[in-house]
Amino acid sequence: MRKPQTSNARLLICVENRGYRASLEKRKIYVSLTDPEAAKHGQVRVIDESGEDYLYPRSFFLPVTLPHSVRKAILAAA
Repeated sequence: MRKPQTSNARLLICVENRGYRASLEKRKIYVSLTDPEAAKHGQVRVIDESGEDYLYPRSFFLPVTLPHSVRKAILAAA
């Protein structure tokens, strides 16, 4: 697993987990890693329940904007 870097990691909330119920939980915030190649194909690289990063459909997630202190705490716990 790649350790997310604060500068280029994004936080996303899962809004759909069809086909990935063991890997993704709806309404949970996930760390997304930058992957330009995946983005070209409508996917995002997310650290899922296994603790590993995998590609998922971008439509399964929405971006989350949080206060800096909350974002920092989430990334520190990842």
